[in-house]
Amino acid sequence: MSSITRRRALGVAAGAAGAAAGLALAGQAAAAPRAAATPAAPDSFDEVYQGRRIKGGPSHSGGHHGGHHGGGYSVTIDGEELHVMQNADGTWISVINHYEPVATPKAVARAAVRELQGAPLVPLNLA
Repeated sequence: MSSITRRRALGVAAGAAGAAAGLALAGQAAAAPRAAATPAAPDSFDEVYQGRRIKGGPSHSGGHHGGHHGGGYSVTIDGEELHVMQNADGTWISVINHYEPVATPKAVARAAVRELQGAPLVPLNLA
């Protein structure tokens, strides 16, 4: 005949209570409303940076740069389009600084101006 000890009985009771508490917390977490993680649209900008006119804003074009690559955002340097892309983590890159992600489209335009070192931005023909 097996007899249960007080220590074993308390251990089983404590384990059951811990499991019940864990389930209760999980239920509360599942029932809590979740905030929508919609990133804010980048601000438009128009400035002269290191002698170059950089502009950026929402793109209404249905073309390549206004589609999934630029996230509907257009950037120009001295009137020439700088192809930009937003990464999954929210950072931005361009064809000029593809391996140096930055936080905003304005920062990507400024980084491209620095990298160009006065050279003109040559149009990129993707067709």
